[in-house]
Amino acid sequence: MLLPVPAIVQWLRETDETRIQELYDAADRVRREHVGDAVYFRALIQVSNICFRQCSYCGMRASNQSLQRYRLTRQEILECAALAAAQGCGTVIMRAGEDFGIESEWMADIIRTIKRDMAIAVTLSLGERSDQELERWRQAGADRYILRFETSDPELYARIHPPAPGQSPTHHRIEQLVRLRDMGYEIGSGVMVGIPGQSLRSLARDIELFREFNLDMITVGPYLPHPLTPLGSVETDPVSIPDNQVPNSEAMTYRVIALARMICPEAAIPSTTALSTLNVARGRELELQRGANVIIPNLTPARYRRYYDNYPDIARIQASFEHYFDDLKKRVEAIDRTVGKGPGNRKRGSWAPKE
Repeated sequence: MLLPVPAIVQWLRETDETRIQELYDAADRVRREHVGDAVYFRALIQVSNICFRQCSYCGMRASNQSLQRYRLTRQEILECAALAAAQGCGTVIMRAGEDFGIESEWMADIIRTIKRDMAIAVTLSLGERSDQELERWRQAGADRYILRFETSDPELYARIHPPAPGQSPTHHRIEQLVRLRDMGYEIGSGVMVGIPGQSLRSLARDIELFREFNLDMITVGPYLPHPLTPLGSVETDPVSIPDNQVPNSEAMTYRVIALARMICPEAAIPSTTALSTLNVARGRELELQRGANVIIPNLTPARYRRYYDNYPDIARIQASFEHYFDDLKKRVEAIDRTVGKGPGNRKRGSWAPKE
């Protein structure tokens, strides 16, 4: 569906609850038509919380001296991947801060082992890496790469994501997404909703960029202030003011998910932990009913999970996996959906993004 920026802005400003529900219903119909009723489980392994960046919103920023740092061993990662495969997850997502202690060949070996021994898809989310590393991981068998561009507004991006030492202050992530697609990866990206300084128009441009990139996976979550970051003390406006601050609310996040589904009907869109943090009881179900079709169970060992502190997350208190997957499956079935089998690769149909 082609929605120009002014039309997206109008939807973001909408206050009529009947109209908003019509958007949710339309997104659910588009989801059913293009990706079906299956909900795919993609297991998350938070490989490392070490990061050399100084992003102003993230608790794992390099200057946070109070955070205990960790990096999983090869064996720990493979044990997590084996658990994911045993529980029917068709994909593992290996995520980390920008940790250059994760060496290229070390990760390539892990990718090859997972593909050989578990026969599941591998998604990487390891930040901005060199083209040589990305090519090596693709050749080792990595299927997808997630790199959130966070915002398409260059001034806002520069404020929240300062350049690394020696790096020019340009939006390298947008450029790298293009190269990742050229390497043969399925590409995923996304934004935070309600970053201090984010306007409705810049968020609408972000959503339009999903379509322009023809993203295979879209991640959308609310901005959650972290008290140990520069942005943690900045208040966001709780009311959506046209062309002013976007609220970092549950309601606005649902709206962005629905719009993402409307303009990228074939994309995988996960129910995010960040939004579930705002609504533990029903957030996951509401996302699935408003365009999402993926759940990302966190299989990081409990002794490390509390230290992956990119934002405050009460879900980290989960200490074991007992009944975890049974509960997720019941929640999926309770809204008349099914648990998908396999990796849930994108099935390209007749839809194509408009130029």
